[in-house]
Amino acid sequence: MTAVPPVADGHRPGPRGRWALAGPFGSAALLAAALAWVLTHNPTDAIPDPSGGCLWTALTGTQGPTCGGTRMVWHLMHGNLAQAARHHLPALLAVPFVIYAWARWAAHAAGRQLPAAPLPRWLMIAYGASWMVFAVVRNLPWPPFTWLHLTDIQ
Repeated sequence: MTAVPPVADGHRPGPRGRWALAGPFGSAALLAAALAWVLTHNPTDAIPDPSGGCLWTALTGTQGPTCGGTRMVWHLMHGNLAQAARHHLPALLAVPFVIYAWARWAAHAAGRQLPAAPLPRWLMIAYGASWMVFAVVRNLPWPPFTWLHLTDIQ
């Protein structure tokens, strides 16, 4: 058995054993099941689903990441980017980065290497801060923030 030399960022490619891809593809299967659930239980209609209303709203009385996030996914799967952004802009902006992170994880598990996304630290901090600002702003009861307020949440 020969040693695999480290690549430029100092990481070695992952193991190529029988179970190496179980993590990436297991998580992809869970995501596919969640997407199927959202497709079969429209979170934007007024019909109560078996899962009930938004759990976050039921517990806190405010709109949180599970409320808008589920609706964002629904609108994204139907190609309505404006409504997806309205329901959860920070999560929508994260989608391409999450997809690339998953692809990088899967490639690493298969023994290949994809380059790391060159995201500066300040950008990640600004993104986290904007997520927090969005969580507060979406609950403000006056214009223009009322556009972000979701009235269809039970």
